[in-house]
Amino acid sequence: MSWNPDLYHKFQEERFAPFHNLAELITVKQGMEVIDLGCGTGELTKLLSEKLPSSRILGIDSSPEMLEHANIKSAPGLSFELRSITDIEGEWDLIFSNAAIQWVPEHRELIPKLFSHILPGGQLAVQLPSSHSHPTQNMVLETGMEEPYRKALKGWSRSYSVLTIREYSELLFESRGEDIVVFERIYPHVLRDSYAILDWLSGTAVLPYLERLPEELREPFLGVLGDKLKKAYPGSPVFYPFNRIFFSAHKPKSTSVIQEEN
Repeated sequence: MSWNPDLYHKFQEERFAPFHNLAELITVKQGMEVIDLGCGTGELTKLLSEKLPSSRILGIDSSPEMLEHANIKSAPGLSFELRSITDIEGEWDLIFSNAAIQWVPEHRELIPKLFSHILPGGQLAVQLPSSHSHPTQNMVLETGMEEPYRKALKGWSRSYSVLTIREYSELLFESRGEDIVVFERIYPHVLRDSYAILDWLSGTAVLPYLERLPEELREPFLGVLGDKLKKAYPGSPVFYPFNRIFFSAHKPKSTSVIQEEN
């Protein structure tokens, strides 16, 4: 998927706030081996490195456009690689992911896999958007099902792999996680108007549609979606509550052996 770093960062303050809340969940230790899944343009990975003294941090992302910006921020102990989240390798003291795994399917398989790559005593810390049921997301879905977009998309529509907070807590427990923390938080964004919502969506949720549509249908698609948003949100400013899920768990430092009584 082709990302536009400039458009993504148009709402930098709103998108960066959850990172700081996620970072507060980290158990900070000296000299950790850390991987940031879906590092994007690297600004937040750099901030992460500043929060974790003497640690080595690798940021990975599947977008060459994003990594072009991230590589500029490389420094001793901070590096970046073009790699998919599902291609994670090695063992880590901290697996960190801020607003990225929502693009990865099959979370019931993904979460245990990520946990298997954590060193004893290490931690998994994740934040992901959970606003897929918001009316604006439904407008994107509906527009994609209308002609001529439905035909051009060959009936494709985006499916969401995001689970409930209860399901994430169960997956972490089944993976033998300890100190499990799972919660959902609403960020009450106040945007200028419906056009600002369109800009927000164009930087994330709309991207898979635009990528699959022929060039001559991309602007009309945005126009139809923009008309729907203007009708639904005619005023200014616009209240745009955005849900995000946070979860964290540690891997036990050692495996307890339970001896059966004779």
